[in-house]
Amino acid sequence: MFDTVLIAGLGLMGGSMAKTIKARTLSRVLGWNRTRATAEQALADGSIDAIATEALYKEADLVIIGLYPQATVDWLLENMPKMKKGCVIVDMVGVKQFMVDRLEQAALDAGVHYVGGHPMAGREFSGLDFALSTLFDGASMIFVPTKSSTERVLEQLEAYFMSLGFGQTVRCTAQQHDHMIAFTSQLAHVVSSAYIKSPEADKHNGYSAGSYKDLTRVAKLNETMWSELFLCNAEPLAQEIDEVIKHLDEYRKAIRAGDREELTILLRDGRERKERLG
Repeated sequence: MFDTVLIAGLGLMGGSMAKTIKARTLSRVLGWNRTRATAEQALADGSIDAIATEALYKEADLVIIGLYPQATVDWLLENMPKMKKGCVIVDMVGVKQFMVDRLEQAALDAGVHYVGGHPMAGREFSGLDFALSTLFDGASMIFVPTKSSTERVLEQLEAYFMSLGFGQTVRCTAQQHDHMIAFTSQLAHVVSSAYIKSPEADKHNGYSAGSYKDLTRVAKLNETMWSELFLCNAEPLAQEIDEVIKHLDEYRKAIRAGDREELTILLRDGRERKERLG
C-alpha cells in the first residue's frame, strides 16, 4: 500500500510510529530528524531503514510528520515541492485548524495529498529513548480530510493505520477536532499542572494514593510543546478552562456555606455523568 514511508521527527511519537511500521508492515522506513544524532540512533537500533536525505524524499509514498506545530508547517512548506506527485502526507500535531489553514493550499499547489492526523496516544515522557512499537495499540487515529485529499486516500490511510494496531479511525473537521481536544486532552494537562502547584504537594508522601497519581500524571509534560499547542488552540481551550472554573466555584460555594444538600447534588451529578459517559 505504502512501500516507502518517510517519518520527519523521531521523538516519542515519530520514533514510536517508525518502530510500529517496522514491526508490523513491510514498508521501508526513512527517518529525518533535526538533530542528526537522533536519526543515527534510530538507524542503529533498527527503528528506520535509512536516514532520509532530500534526494530520498521523492521515494516516499507516505510522509508522516512528528514535529511541533510551527516546525511541521515550516518543514512541509519547504519540502512538499520536493516530494513526488500524489504522495500522501499526514501530520501528528495535536491541533488541526492551525495546520490546515497553513498547509491545505500548499499541498494542492505541490500536487500532494495532505491529511491532518492525530494519534490519540502518548506518554508523559519525550524523545526517541521512550518510543514504543506498542504505543498505538488500541488507540484512536483521527483524520481530518482537506481539499487536497481524496476518498481513496482516506480509505488507504484508514486501512494502513488499522494494520498498525490502532483500535479505530475517526474522521472529523479541523474545528470539531480542536474543540474536542481542548476538552479531552489539553484541559486535562492544564488542570494537572495547576493541581500540582498546591503548597501541600511537597508534603504528599504518606498521604497520597491513586487519586493523586491519576490527577498528577500528565503534569510531567513537555512544556515547550504543550505551550505551543495551547496557544494554537487558545479560544477553545480558554472556554473549557472557564467551564471548569465555573463548576469549581459551585463546589467552593457549597462547601463554604456548609450546604450538604447542594454538595451532594453536585457530586451526584458528576458521578452520574461519568457513569453515563464511561
